[in-house]
Amino acid sequence: MFALTENKIKNYWPKAGEYGELKDYVLNDVDGVREAIMLLVAGEPIKANISEYATTAPVLRRRNEILSAMTVYGYLNYCDGCVRIPNRELWEEFDQIIQEEPQYSYMRELEKESARILQATYDGDEDTVGKVLAIVHTTESPLKAYNDEAELSGSVKLAYIAARNKYNMEREDQAGIGYVDYIFYPHNRSDDGIIIELKVDDSPETALQQIKDKNYALKFQGKMGEPPKTTGRIILVGIGYYRKDKVHRCRIEVL
Repeated sequence: MFALTENKIKNYWPKAGEYGELKDYVLNDVDGVREAIMLLVAGEPIKANISEYATTAPVLRRRNEILSAMTVYGYLNYCDGCVRIPNRELWEEFDQIIQEEPQYSYMRELEKESARILQATYDGDEDTVGKVLAIVHTTESPLKAYNDEAELSGSVKLAYIAARNKYNMEREDQAGIGYVDYIFYPHNRSDDGIIIELKVDDSPETALQQIKDKNYALKFQGKMGEPPKTTGRIILVGIGYYRKDKVHRCRIEVL
């Protein structure tokens, strides 16, 4: 009906049904659900117990109930104890909330920093990549877990959140003869591919050498008979984080 009325084909489905009510829970940040949505938009899965939601519940008061309701109504999917945004159409709806609502001003600032680190990666600006990653790591990681390797890895995903518009961002993907920390497959094959390897208490040069030794770049060639996943450059990013002095160092090479 909307498509005929507006004479325009687009994604109308999220505007129907329970979406408006569920959106209100997010905007009012009931039980801290806003942070969960920010991480979901960044591509991070969120642990949730979807059994905590009943369709007869008049009011949702807990984060798990809200995430469960979103899953029941099809706005999230559930696998292995975690919820995720299932497709690009719904990701655009959640992202629009972040872009339009004043409550998400911090997320918009993160988007700006992320655009800066992505451009610095293209330009080979190692200092800027290290500085932006340090900002995001310091802002997002709790003090007690700051030196945890998983926190650093999650900070990298948030730091490159702007890349989700141009890339499929895969974490711990099997490539060559090992598992690469992050690999970015471009939506447009003519764009550059990106490989990121992290090292804690070790140098970014060591991270770069691991990318080369384990042939992670082979992943961009695709399977036999398939076209390559990129015809552009392959950018290698090695990141070294030193727990003692909390310094982030970066080295970039191009294949």
